[in-house]
Amino acid sequence: VRDFERNGLGLTLARREEVQNLRTQMDKLSMEYIKNLNDDCTFLVFTKTDLDGLPSEFLQSLGRADDGSFKVQLRSNIVSPIFEHCKVGRTRRKLASEYGQRCKEVNMPVLETLVQLRHKLARLLGYKNYADYAVEFRMAKTSTRVIDFLEEISVSLADFASRELTVLKDLKNKEEGDSPFGVEDLLYYIKRAEEKEFDIDFGSLKQYFPLNLVLDGFFKIIQDTLGLRFDEISDAVVWHSDVQMYSVSDSSSSESLGYAYFDLYSREGKYGQSCFMSLQNGSLSSSGARQVPVALLISSFHKEVGGQPGLLRFSEVVNLFHEFGHVVHHLCNRSSFVRFSGLRVDPDFMEIPSQVFESWCFESSILKLMSGFHQDITRTIRDDICTSLKKWQHSFAALKLRQEILYSLFDQVVHSDDNVDFLELFKYLHSKIMLGLPILDGMNPASCFPHSAIGYQATCYGRLWSKVFAADVFASKFHDGLLNKCIGLQFRSKVLAPGGAKNPTESLSDFLGREPSIQAFVDNIVSSNSS
Repeated sequence: VRDFERNGLGLTLARREEVQNLRTQMDKLSMEYIKNLNDDCTFLVFTKTDLDGLPSEFLQSLGRADDGSFKVQLRSNIVSPIFEHCKVGRTRRKLASEYGQRCKEVNMPVLETLVQLRHKLARLLGYKNYADYAVEFRMAKTSTRVIDFLEEISVSLADFASRELTVLKDLKNKEEGDSPFGVEDLLYYIKRAEEKEFDIDFGSLKQYFPLNLVLDGFFKIIQDTLGLRFDEISDAVVWHSDVQMYSVSDSSSSESLGYAYFDLYSREGKYGQSCFMSLQNGSLSSSGARQVPVALLISSFHKEVGGQPGLLRFSEVVNLFHEFGHVVHHLCNRSSFVRFSGLRVDPDFMEIPSQVFESWCFESSILKLMSGFHQDITRTIRDDICTSLKKWQHSFAALKLRQEILYSLFDQVVHSDDNVDFLELFKYLHSKIMLGLPILDGMNPASCFPHSAIGYQATCYGRLWSKVFAADVFASKFHDGLLNKCIGLQFRSKVLAPGGAKNPTESLSDFLGREPSIQAFVDNIVSSNSS
């Protein structure tokens, strides 16, 4: 009934038609905003000297102007390496300014109209503003709570972010002299500082993560901690010979809990990212019989070739564990109704279990369970590398978070108030959140902020929300007992099993023995700054 009411049930026919018309206009404008960004072919021209620090293979991938200079198209996959590796400050500054004002002339009026229509829709449905409509049935409940959450984290980490910024300013002073530090310098000097502090060769590190060993480690962790057993079905009927199918059961009772398909290898025409998909949700029939859930995990890893196993980058290991988390969550959900089963849960809560799974990847004992040199798997990853990875996890985290807080606050404020001047709001928030670093001349990031246009409007805070409370779960329960089955079974029964049928704050509070807190998240970052 609630979902129907949020779509206009209870309104007069004329009002319902107005709601539908507003949704149609909003969908059209959202797509227009995204299309403008996708169709934008703007590029800047730089000489080889301007791009000093970029590897030759990257330069070779760029287009060329008539005079032999390099064309840099304003696409994230092209500009990100430049922000991280280019030694020339004026290049980073020019690129950041232009990248931050893409589609300014066409997308600003689109987003402004879009936000106005969202507010109008929310008021037709009985809400004060669109943010309250979007957040009402999420863990946060109100827009005020979201803003308080973001500002509490910002304030809690302000001193540590300032210390991190001082380190970067000192690095720039040594490398470039007295030129002022700007937002365009953040990624470059964070990269330099991390290279100086951590002796981690991520290219070589992948030799310790053969895919089959990572999978074996995952299955052992899940069985030892959550009591889930994965057994491959060798004669399963599948859509491609690379696909593996597993039956999943309770390791104590042998009760069937569901099935999982793993389609992990790349092939032509296949979707190229790692993701989870639900093929069937669990539920109870009217007779009381349980329909078991079926999960699909997709990735695009390289297969073993010539006796050389497929090797994973560490970032791929972390991402794979994240998606494993969704698979396990889907299989462990014991809700009686399809409406609340699988991952049909509060969006603020949905990523929390997967973020907990990610945390395992930075613990030494877990890393050793799923690693081994590909030519001699008895050689697990070294202790010093494990220690470095743990520290690297939170390296400059307080400073990195501030841009996410900035954009999340912007998104929340424009969807909470009328007649907001987007540029002035960004300037104000930028100076406040980014520790006084000014916004670059000409920048207007609202014109190139797709999350606020489609998919995450008024809910951009959600990713940070899940990270914060996942950190609380992990630090409070798993950190000192990584493979503690008693704790794992409680997590399975109290957090994963209820699904969308129970208020997620109640589920987490039941598991933690108190309400969720931001303190563990803050402490993790503080301790990394202090060590």
